[in-house]
Amino acid sequence: MKKTVLIFGLISGAIASGMMMATLPFIEKIGFEKGEILGYTSIVLSGLIVFFGVRSYRENAGAGRLTFGRGFAVGLLITLVSSLCYVATWQLIYYKVEPDFADKYAACMVDRAKASGASQQKIEEAVKQARDMKQMLNKPVLNVALAFMEVFPIGLVVTAVSAGILRKKGAPQ
Repeated sequence: MKKTVLIFGLISGAIASGMMMATLPFIEKIGFEKGEILGYTSIVLSGLIVFFGVRSYRENAGAGRLTFGRGFAVGLLITLVSSLCYVATWQLIYYKVEPDFADKYAACMVDRAKASGASQQKIEEAVKQARDMKQMLNKPVLNVALAFMEVFPIGLVVTAVSAGILRKKGAPQ
């Protein structure tokens, strides 16, 4: 199981991390909204690798048999490896490559509120939310937790669906 988890977890993590690294330098040109769409699309695509990892485990290690519990465990471990890759990449980018990301995103949040024709009160709320977001991102533990919660739930859903679809009793040996 260890080999399957590592191979598919690292592939999944490489997809999500690679897309983040490829997109982030161009975020101001493509816009934060499109960047978010690209980011979550790449997270979903990387999550789909969990399905193939669970299937590979069923076919290779399980001799064509797989219970829901075992499939869920394999998928969960793949998701954890992938999520850790994503979190590590985000920490590197946030603290070393784009240390002003929070400022740029905060400015985008305020600009969005102004462009929407929001009232002064709504604009002030956006300024407060932007300030709060920057403070959270500048705390390493919260930064890690937020990055993890960005990717892990998607992998968890894919894990549950994959384990359900791929479970197979097979003939007793």
